[in-house]
Amino acid sequence: MNILLIGAGNMGGAMLAGLDRTHVTVVEAYAPRVKELSKLYPEITILDTIPALDGYVVLLAVKPQSLEGMTFEGEAEALISILAGTPLATLREKIQARAYIRAMPNLAALKQKAVTSVTGDTHFKEQALEILSSIGRAIWLENEKQLDIATGIGGSAPAWLALVAEALADGAVNMGLPRATSYEYLPMLFEGMGALLAEEHPALLKDRVMSPGGTTAAGYAQLEAAGTRNAFMQAMKACYERTQTL
Repeated sequence: MNILLIGAGNMGGAMLAGLDRTHVTVVEAYAPRVKELSKLYPEITILDTIPALDGYVVLLAVKPQSLEGMTFEGEAEALISILAGTPLATLREKIQARAYIRAMPNLAALKQKAVTSVTGDTHFKEQALEILSSIGRAIWLENEKQLDIATGIGGSAPAWLALVAEALADGAVNMGLPRATSYEYLPMLFEGMGALLAEEHPALLKDRVMSPGGTTAAGYAQLEAAGTRNAFMQAMKACYERTQTL
């Protein structure tokens, strides 16, 4: 399939890195970025204006506020949009396509380790999942409400996990461990837990680590006393509610 990537910033660039670039055309108007992309991927075609969409699967990766001022001609084979807060109804009004898909990747796309929420027209489901799997794992959701809910656990949670990581390091530093040493633990800690969670329920993992009267149980009791579990649940709720106002 012929792919037209409109916007090659952080997220668009991450998608470009993961795609088979044999049949990819990029639309990017920012001259310094064009120069950078030309060096990284000399095999791709880079345009500064949007061509007719006919025959393309369009990946729309611009800032949401930019969409209003953009014009499109022709009918795309499919449109895959990663614009936050831009519903399918808006996309249908703005762009002609035979299929419409909304996707919400997260920051880990920069390492091709994203988890991407996907919804839209089911007749293009398999193709959309294949394309979006180029930056990690893509999860199909039944409707836009589910995608808005998943914005928290998929899109916003990396920032919350970064807060957890920083807090763990700060706690170690507070007790006397050098900061540089504390930070050494974090990447493998999260990577290792990811591998374990792929195979086992989080509650079972917790129980395997927490022995009666041990150090983990003592720390866990403090987390519960501080309302950590409820804080994350409320963060998910707040995130969803904010999606309804964007």
